[in-house]
Amino acid sequence: MGKLLSNFRTTILLSLVLAGVMILAFGQVSGGFGDIFWQAAFRWLHVVAGILWIGLLYYFNFVQIRVMPNIPAELKPAIGKHIAPEALFWFRWSALVTVLAGLAVMFARGHAYAAEVLTFGLAQGLTEDQKGFTLMGIGVWLAIIMFLNVWGIIWPNQKRALGMVVVDDAAKAKAARVAMLGSRINLLLSLPMLTSMAMYQTLFG
Repeated sequence: MGKLLSNFRTTILLSLVLAGVMILAFGQVSGGFGDIFWQAAFRWLHVVAGILWIGLLYYFNFVQIRVMPNIPAELKPAIGKHIAPEALFWFRWSALVTVLAGLAVMFARGHAYAAEVLTFGLAQGLTEDQKGFTLMGIGVWLAIIMFLNVWGIIWPNQKRALGMVVVDDAAKAKAARVAMLGSRINLLLSLPMLTSMAMYQTLFG
């Protein structure tokens, strides 16, 4: 067991296999592999990818950005050359999977449901029973904004800041600040976005 757990790839693959068995078991006991099952499967993927995405966002903001100024200069290259690029790889791709899986859940519930969410409940007129869609729509659009921020602002500027794209020192410093501010924007939006997702699912299902 110790040897198995010492290898990251083996551990995560085994975890995925066990999760796959559980997913198939849920399909069996819930009455088959119809539309509801696929909603649940996409939601599982959405949650797993979202944990990785937001977890890394919090790692960057709670740990790396705050601690970097205190790291001795001779040790900083190890962060920039090894840890940050790896973290950013998982960060940006988990953001993409999170959003795509979330949209898949939404459209799996029907185009009418998706239209209500994306229009904040205005698709058929904002009646009292549609206001939950307003709050859910806010969360969905915040997540999309955060995703676009990852790929359009944070990642391009991180490539310059980390030297993956060669620029002069002034441009590198500017890129590092823009990337940091982009990350802080996502930190700011993350809690309202997560509140929307969690509260809607609990109160409206």
